Amino acid sequence: MQGTLEEAFQKITGKRVRVVGAGRTDSGVHAQGQVAHTILHSGRMQPKELLRALNAVLPEDVAVRSLSRTPASFHAIASAKKKRYRYLIWNKPVRPVRDRQYMLHVPHPLDIRAMQTTAKALRGRHNFKAFHSAGRPVRSTIRRLYRLDVRARGGMVVINAEADGFLYHMVRRIVGFLLETGRGRRKPADTGKLLDRDGKLIAPTAPAKGLCLVKVSY
Repeated sequence: MQGTLEEAFQKITGKRVRVVGAGRTDSGVHAQGQVAHTILHSGRMQPKELLRALNAVLPEDVAVRSLSRTPASFHAIASAKKKRYRYLIWNKPVRPVRDRQYMLHVPHPLDIRAMQTTAKALRGRHNFKAFHSAGRPVRSTIRRLYRLDVRARGGMVVINAEADGFLYHMVRRIVGFLLETGRGRRKPADTGKLLDRDGKLIAPTAPAKGLCLVKVSY
């Protein structure tokens, strides 16, 4: 997204700009609530005009929903207070045809109650080192998970996660662990073995396609 927006701004203004997104998304992950900032000298062009111009030159799979001026102190990453992600699972024997690129197909039955029990145990402030992929160093692997719920209706399983910040692959590994408990491969009681440990245990990583960044709160 970053490079795509930078190219679009350059086409409109004739100048190179740097776009900073609220968070990076892996290849295959969707983002309907991504937030970004840039320092732009657009002359007399007003935000509404710039918004129309951007959407006119952006590819069909990228759209800017709103655009506004912000204080100089605003930073898409540093100013963020919470982030919310959603993961969709189609839990029926027959694979989905419609919107299949936005959900993971799990054909075997899932124990939703076990997944909900596990989700409850994961909520709160913990060391999520076991849910962090190596390769992106961070100062701390402690995060506060404000919300993690699992809901099922008509074959669709929806997992919502909201935290003060997410580690690399953290949401996908949380989903991967929830699926393990849903399939009976792990027990909800195993949650404590992954939290606040030294990171020797690692949660499995769910595929990217079912994940979407829904909202960034400031």
